[in-house]
Amino acid sequence: MFKARYYLIKAPVRTVQIKRKRSSVRLKRQMLLLKTALSQEKAETREMLIIYRQYTKGQASREQLTKANEQFLDVLKGIGLGVFAVLPFAPITIPVVIKVGQWVGVDILPSSFSDSKSQR
Repeated sequence: MFKARYYLIKAPVRTVQIKRKRSSVRLKRQMLLLKTALSQEKAETREMLIIYRQYTKGQASREQLTKANEQFLDVLKGIGLGVFAVLPFAPITIPVVIKVGQWVGVDILPSSFSDSKSQR
């Protein structure tokens, strides 16, 4: 009798502990993916600025300028998402905007976030 009561109490507690740990690990994994994507964006933006500086001196090639312009578009995409981050209910509106963009065929996420999403 005592063992049955012990397991009836212990099992739900253990289940809650497992779920909490699983959600914690999932959150850490998502934060690491976000950190990786942001560091990639940071490196690409620095490279873009270096290329633009070289362009003003007449030292950048056409391929470099094309790469810098693509990164500039990614920066603009990030700024556009930043506008939605300021709005109320941002955790709801941002995924909705991204999903609607995918339905319409518009890439709203910067390239580093799109690449990290496809790696999962």
